[in-house]
Amino acid sequence: MAQRMKQWELSTPGIEALRLVEAERPSPGVGDVLLRTQAVALNYRDGAIIEGAMGSPWNGALVPGSEMTGEVVALGEGVTRVSVGDRVIISDNVGWIDGPKPPDDANHEAVLGRLAEYSVAPEAQLVRAPASLDAVAASTLSVAGLTAWFAVVELGAVRAGQTLVVQGTGGVSLFALQFAVAHGAQVIVTSSSNSKLQRAMALGADHGINRVEHPEWQRRVLEITGGRGAEHILEMAGGDNVARSLEAVSLGGRVSIIGLLGDTTLHAPILPLLFKRATLAAIAVGHRRALEDMVRAVDHLRIKPVIDKVYDFQSAPEAFAHLRRGPFGKVVIKVAD
Repeated sequence: MAQRMKQWELSTPGIEALRLVEAERPSPGVGDVLLRTQAVALNYRDGAIIEGAMGSPWNGALVPGSEMTGEVVALGEGVTRVSVGDRVIISDNVGWIDGPKPPDDANHEAVLGRLAEYSVAPEAQLVRAPASLDAVAASTLSVAGLTAWFAVVELGAVRAGQTLVVQGTGGVSLFALQFAVAHGAQVIVTSSSNSKLQRAMALGADHGINRVEHPEWQRRVLEITGGRGAEHILEMAGGDNVARSLEAVSLGGRVSIIGLLGDTTLHAPILPLLFKRATLAAIAVGHRRALEDMVRAVDHLRIKPVIDKVYDFQSAPEAFAHLRRGPFGKVVIKVAD
């Protein structure tokens, strides 16, 4: 096996600072696994990190990317959970295997370094990829897919007869749409694009609301639900949009705070929250057990992740530029066959 590899890195913020360089191939330590990267899926936070919008600490060069599919090519001492040749995805929360909250020593920032031909990960983070998906599709599951699953299924317990509002048509939002539809819920999607709303309806959404044409979109949600409101709302924007979500949520409903596309702060009156006895839940991916549950569900339900475009490894800057424009679903970089 070659001792050198290629990886994308940057020493200062900005897409234009990305450079494809040669580096030493890492070696697995005790309990670690060496992975040959097959595909890396991009998330909103990946773009924010390389733009310096999340306070990224640059101690030398930063290798971006966290959501990936890889092939196990070497095992460190003591590894028993996987074997050479397995195709795996990686849980984003280090050390959070199960339970209501991460342990105190779990990571509180995204794990990076995956946009490279090889990387090392602890065996405890690894989950076998779904048999029904290829490497490109499977790469979208461990962050975007699990965030949606955790909000909608693991914590939200969505079921038939309920209504879910999905804001936007990015990767997390479309996974949430697919999971909710699979569980029999009614889904309302909001977007600024009618063409994207049409595509969401083709995936199973029951209603689409153009938030440019209907800036007070919560009123349309109340009309659609006969004044009851939605039991679940995925809040993706932050800022003043949270107040609209609280107006649109049902009595005893749940607003999952996932995104900060509009603002990094929340602006909402307290009285609607108190009156409705609604729950505001912060969602930051999830634990390994839920990822394993989701993989089994994806295989059983034959859910296919929505991928807007696949780029080759040499075109990573173009992939990040596409992410910045706002894809319908996921943008993926294919690293190896």
